[in-house]
Amino acid sequence: MKTKYSIVKEHVLSKILDGTYRPHEKISSESELMDQFGVSRHTIRLAIGDLVTEGWLYRQQGSGTYCADKMTQSDSQQSKSIAIVATYISDYIFPSIIHGAESYLSKNGYQVSLFSTNHDIERERSILESILKQDYDGVIIEPTKSAISNPNIKYYINLESKGIPYVMVNAYYEELDPYSLTVDDERGGYLQTEHLIKQDHKDIVGFFKEDDLQGIRRMKGFIKAHRDYGITLNHKNIVTYDSSNRKVKPKEYLADILSRDQKPTGLVSYNDQIALYLLDVIREKNLKVPEDISLVGFDDSFLAELSEVKLTTVTHPQNVMGMKSAEMILRLANQKLNNTKSEDVKSIVYEPKLIIRESTGTCPNVIKK
Repeated sequence: MKTKYSIVKEHVLSKILDGTYRPHEKISSESELMDQFGVSRHTIRLAIGDLVTEGWLYRQQGSGTYCADKMTQSDSQQSKSIAIVATYISDYIFPSIIHGAESYLSKNGYQVSLFSTNHDIERERSILESILKQDYDGVIIEPTKSAISNPNIKYYINLESKGIPYVMVNAYYEELDPYSLTVDDERGGYLQTEHLIKQDHKDIVGFFKEDDLQGIRRMKGFIKAHRDYGITLNHKNIVTYDSSNRKVKPKEYLADILSRDQKPTGLVSYNDQIALYLLDVIREKNLKVPEDISLVGFDDSFLAELSEVKLTTVTHPQNVMGMKSAEMILRLANQKLNNTKSEDVKSIVYEPKLIIRESTGTCPNVIKK
């Protein structure tokens, strides 16, 4: 259980870190804080006193307590440290992205701090607060649940106001229009679907994560390919899930539709990881890939060649994206240090390519004819 003192202190500090209290702006009075938290004046003074000692606040005799400007002390020098924030540090393709960034940064004399949000909004908020408390030269971040409205936008705005550059990878919050490195996910989803359509598949099911921008755009490509080739898309063939049930819902849905008389002949997966989950269900139903059903992944991860059925998939730059994001953040950090601005720094969108392997083939219904 948190003490009343720590609750007050964390609340005031949070208001500083999210930009509610700006440098040299007066904070709420002791009486206002007492009413808000239902605590004694002594408790308020302990919490505020700590923040004054730590340099977050300062007092003016007879006037009140004000938010300090902690950035002025470090404006003239670099700390040579970069924060990297991923949704998952040790899962799937993220280690490759992190390795690419960390390798480039260490060669240039920078220390790297790694954080993981576990695709949780509250965890992201906590990490952003930690970053704002420290003296980082920049941040490379993979946004959490980028397809939905994010309550942490104010923290990113505060990073900007404090002159701390950040670069987003894999996706970005559209409200911020930040520097970013992404794959053309809509094009990738189109390539996945087009490949199956060209092999005469017309009953294709797509599995897409709905709480990140990558999933939404890959779904858009899936729908567009059906339209362009004049194939009627059954709305039941679009399966969406979120990060919390990514290991369950796709498998449950596929198990259900494979128990029906009318089975789909093609599956488009949000990524290679989900494709392998689907492959487990296909095996359980005693069906074969690609003889009975074709399967396409995304990311060309190590998983694509891990199974005995090598996955047809779409490329993702992974290590290159990590190195380029590190290069970009250092350029932005140097611009801040030298008080310059260069047109050389631009967002990057990587063009995906289809890698054809063993998991796709001609529609079995066509073969039987």
